[in-house]
Amino acid sequence: MAEKPPEDGFLRRDLPFFYRLYRPAEPTGECLFLLHGSGVDETTLVALGQQIAPHAVLVAVRGRIDQEGGFRWFARITPTRFEQESIRTEADAFAGFITAAAKRHGIDLSRTIFLGYSNGANLVSSVMLLHFGRIERAALLRPMPVLDEVPPADLSKARVLIIAGAADLTYAPFAPALVTLLESHGAAVDA
Repeated sequence: MAEKPPEDGFLRRDLPFFYRLYRPAEPTGECLFLLHGSGVDETTLVALGQQIAPHAVLVAVRGRIDQEGGFRWFARITPTRFEQESIRTEADAFAGFITAAAKRHGIDLSRTIFLGYSNGANLVSSVMLLHFGRIERAALLRPMPVLDEVPPADLSKARVLIIAGAADLTYAPFAPALVTLLESHGAAVDA
């Protein structure tokens, strides 16, 4: 088995979002972008990513918003209301980051899945709706719709898995609305 490069997993600051890149010993060409939830950092989903896709390159990205002592992907007003300008600014920046990271590290975006948890999942769905075609495969854990106004978007090539826990009384009730929203724009959604 090949050894991992010694720099594997170090914090990279060469693009607009800080991130860590993990290359498996035996890569197959797949890639997972990992977007953490609120109040934590880019390392929280790495073990999950390695478990579900042991041969995928992992790009663990850190949200840029420092709020309430942790990292987020965009500012919130309440636990279920979000600052719309912040969502759009960060979604625009992340769309550019995806392209730059793929180019810099030789990532095939057609073989990439974006795995987001909570606030990270919400950024993924926002990028899908605001920059359609940039993300075509996503796994969203504990998501909800966050955009007040959604532009026309063609998500006919998108495949999305949405997982919301039945015992999650805060966010699970919002998941069906996101399923409906994504499907209404043409995405194939499993929930």
